[in-house]
Amino acid sequence: MKPKVKLRLGDLLVQEGIISEEQLLQALSAQKKSGRKLGFMLIELGFVTDNQLLKFLSQHLSVPLVDIGKFDVSIAAVNMLPEVQARRHRALVLEEKDGRLLVGMSNPADLAAVDALSELLSKPIDVAVVSDTQLIQAYDNLYRRTGEIASFAQELAEEYQDEAEFDFNSGVGDEQDTAVARLLQSIFEDAVQAKASDIHIEPDEASLRIRMRVDGILQENVLQEKNIASALVLRLKLMSGLAISENRLPQDGRTSMRIKGHTIDVRVSTMPIQGGESVVMRLLDQSAGLLTLDQTGMPNNLLMRFRRLLQRPHGMILVTGPTGSGKTTTLYGALSELNKAASKIITVEDPVEYRLPRINQVQTNNKIGLNFSSILRTTLRQDPDIIMVGEMRDQETAEIGLRGALTGHLVLSTLHTNNAISSAVRLLDMGAPGYLVASSLRAVIAQRLVRKICTNCRQDYRLNPEELLWLNSLDDSLKTINFKRGKGCQSCNQTGYKGRIGVFELLEMTEGMMNALKVNDTVTFSQAAHQSPGFVPLAKLALMYAKMGITTVDEVLKLIEMVADERVLIPTDDTETIEQELAQAVAEQNPNQTTLDEEPKSTDFSFDLTPNTLPPGGNSGSV
Repeated sequence: MKPKVKLRLGDLLVQEGIISEEQLLQALSAQKKSGRKLGFMLIELGFVTDNQLLKFLSQHLSVPLVDIGKFDVSIAAVNMLPEVQARRHRALVLEEKDGRLLVGMSNPADLAAVDALSELLSKPIDVAVVSDTQLIQAYDNLYRRTGEIASFAQELAEEYQDEAEFDFNSGVGDEQDTAVARLLQSIFEDAVQAKASDIHIEPDEASLRIRMRVDGILQENVLQEKNIASALVLRLKLMSGLAISENRLPQDGRTSMRIKGHTIDVRVSTMPIQGGESVVMRLLDQSAGLLTLDQTGMPNNLLMRFRRLLQRPHGMILVTGPTGSGKTTTLYGALSELNKAASKIITVEDPVEYRLPRINQVQTNNKIGLNFSSILRTTLRQDPDIIMVGEMRDQETAEIGLRGALTGHLVLSTLHTNNAISSAVRLLDMGAPGYLVASSLRAVIAQRLVRKICTNCRQDYRLNPEELLWLNSLDDSLKTINFKRGKGCQSCNQTGYKGRIGVFELLEMTEGMMNALKVNDTVTFSQAAHQSPGFVPLAKLALMYAKMGITTVDEVLKLIEMVADERVLIPTDDTETIEQELAQAVAEQNPNQTTLDEEPKSTDFSFDLTPNTLPPGGNSGSV
């Protein structure tokens, strides 16, 4: 059914006295400059709220108000309207019932859009009002390229019946290449829509697997056209400047492209496997901007301590964690705060992921002997104030970095260890002298990323006996707590999770720890570290997030498995105090977040893992 009142949105709002004529003119002027919808401009300017606008449209136009996140959207109905038209008219077909289509619109008063939709759709329509923000999220979740990818793969496979028919010497621009380009374009567009961090192309004996890592979990799409794998690999090698004739050795390259308004930097890694060549691509969205420390999701008390450490004139600060835990994001957030005209900053990286002004960034090249240790030696002669080393990989690099910290430089670096305490022990294992580690190391921050519960489908969850057994080592008062988990809905793609949040532990060196390191006494060092004031293990903080309804018990148990040696109780006297401090820090950072005993009302307290800004270098490869 069409709206009864045939007036423009702005006129309706003025007529009802919700906004003034002057506010409407101001919003129209801003709309003309930005090209955005009027409703969006009114909300951005603060003249109306999103809920206020939606309720007004629903009541005034006599159309239902639909929450897409809680609505069982029919995929078959969604596909009745092409994505281009859906985005153009800000509409989404929600369901088909009794021969009629329910169409959600952000502005049902747009009669031109309603008429256009009536012509595009083969069945009569009923209009509902939905949030514009939810619509945009729904487009990314529902209009996936799975079918399109399968279609292009079949088209490419029909051009040649077996792998031997593919001409590896064919030039870019021929018919065969065009088919490959369309397929890759669809793959990249699907990855950007799903907010994937990595794309895996893996040829198998009888199929081709295309997997995308979303929120740390791989999602698989299996294609039967296994013979097209070589065509995809060749195209990606051409884009990233790799040797197309070499398929026996691993290769690394990079390229950049523009997908759906996003400038994406792509790091390409190839590796020969049994079925051909596997390709893994890391996607870095440089149009999103670099995260600041305030945006990392670090609780306020830890953030204040970390910032205080960054203000020291010398010493080494390590950030540790597995691949994909956000170490580089944290380091670059720190560098962006330290990046001032009065300080000389040099970074040594492999590869350079983010470009920052005023900072001298050097990329390693092992082929010509330009490794971490050789660059670091030169770096110390470049009169730096602050040095960032991408990774402490060997004894030589570690020793040079530690001596640099000892001789008046602030050194930031990463290390692959399970937790903060084992990082110092790892430096000793690498061969660094104990006295040097004790004198130079100032602090270690360890981090992980855990998935957040989808707010649309969150429900109560009680621990089973096995989970209680595992978690009792951290907290023995869990029987009475109502935890949360996601049921799975349209908004989270039936996973129960949406987004990720950072879990951090900060270990500051004390005199007791330093004395233990000087004599290589790792046992005493670990005991002193666990007893140090303000130290809260990763697992403890993760459990606190689970108690607050931010993440699930499953995610906490995964983290405990990864850092099993952290299952150490904080001294009883300190446990309650620390928990209160952290809960207060979280509440201060997110005013909408409630205390531990209440259900959280918002998930604004977040840690976005997508790398944000990138070097403009590399080939401008287009698909």
